[in-house]
Amino acid sequence: MARGSHTDDIILLRCCGDDIYPYLDAAARLRIEVFRDYPYLYEGTFTYERDYLEHYVSCPDSIFVCAMDREDVVGISTAIPLVAADVAFQKPFLDADQPIQGIFYLGESVLLPQYRGRGIGHAFFDHREAQAKKLGCHAATFCSVIRPDNHRLKPHGYRSNESFWDKRGYQRNGLRADFPWSEVYEQGITSHEMEFWSRRLE
Repeated sequence: MARGSHTDDIILLRCCGDDIYPYLDAAARLRIEVFRDYPYLYEGTFTYERDYLEHYVSCPDSIFVCAMDREDVVGISTAIPLVAADVAFQKPFLDADQPIQGIFYLGESVLLPQYRGRGIGHAFFDHREAQAKKLGCHAATFCSVIRPDNHRLKPHGYRSNESFWDKRGYQRNGLRADFPWSEVYEQGITSHEMEFWSRRLE
C-alpha cells in the first residue's frame, strides 16, 4: 500500500490485491450512494455490491485508490486488468475480435459531492493509469451509461463527464453493451446501454 497526500486534508491511499479487503464495505456503500444519482439512477444493495467488489481482492494487479478525510473514506476509484475483470466487460471486446490482453479496465470512480472540484477525479485517473503502465498495459478503458438528452430525471444544469474524459485523452471506441440493474423510481430490473471509452497509454 502506498500513501500520499493530495489536496488540503485529503489523503489518497493506493491498495492492491489483498490490501483492498478492508475497504470493500466503504466502496460498496459509496457505490450505492453515488450511483443512485443521475445518470445511473442505480438502486443497489449492499450484499450485491460487496460480492461484486470481491473479485478485486483476488487479483494482485487490481487497485483501489481511496480518498480519505481523516478516518472517513469519501471516495474510491477502482481498476483491474481486463483479463481479470467480470466477463460482461470483456464480452464487447471479444465479440469484436479485439484482444483483451494489455488493457486495464477502469471500474468506478465514486466521490461524495462535497469533495468534488478539488482535483481528486484527476488524481484517481493518474493513479490508475500509473498502475496500468507499471503492469505494461498499452491501453485503458471504461464504460458509461447512455442517457437521452431529454431524460425526465435529468437535473437542471446537469453537466456530464464527457469533456473531462476527453481532456484525459479518452474517446468512444465504438463498443457498447447492455447491463441490467434496478433503477430508482422504477419497478424491477431493466437493461441499460453502456458505451466504452478508451485511450492508448504512453
